[in-house]
Amino acid sequence: MSKPSRDRFDDVPRSSGRVGAHRAEAPGMNGWVVLLWSFVAALVLIIAGIFGSLVVMGRISLFPDAAPTSVPTPEETGVVDTSYSVMILNASPDEGLDAQLRDQLINEGWAADTVFASDSASQDFETTTVYYVADEDEAAAIGLAGLIGGADVQQSDFYAGQNDTGGKQLVVVIGLDRAGAAGETPAP
Repeated sequence: MSKPSRDRFDDVPRSSGRVGAHRAEAPGMNGWVVLLWSFVAALVLIIAGIFGSLVVMGRISLFPDAAPTSVPTPEETGVVDTSYSVMILNASPDEGLDAQLRDQLINEGWAADTVFASDSASQDFETTTVYYVADEDEAAAIGLAGLIGGADVQQSDFYAGQNDTGGKQLVVVIGLDRAGAAGETPAP
């Protein structure tokens, strides 16, 4: 076989070790560093996956709706109007609550012949309620409810046919929330 011809590189002294870039060591890739970066990458992917799942399931909203700004509505204040006749129905098992409330209203300025007290056919009415018929009676009903110590106020024409006076009438139905108060008499 023929011998290769000599060139200028043949005269370069041979040094110990490797020569050339393809024989150099891997630059700074330590095993622990690779493991740490793998762990960080896996953690980021897991967190992103959980967050993405929560968004898709609707548990997290990226752009929540703005909370509606609510303007407080003024609360209707009542007016105590003694020109109304008042029918009081005791719908609790305690006797005498209707008479007590009648006396209280008479002491507050109602005429004795415009306040009627009676027992109701029901004995299990939950909450003491003042009923009124027309919209213009609402303020008087709220005033009466406040006067008797707080009661619900509702519009209903159920008791409209029981008005013997022909004038404006409010109906108070005493409920179980006032039961047990029959033995107590208000201080003068």
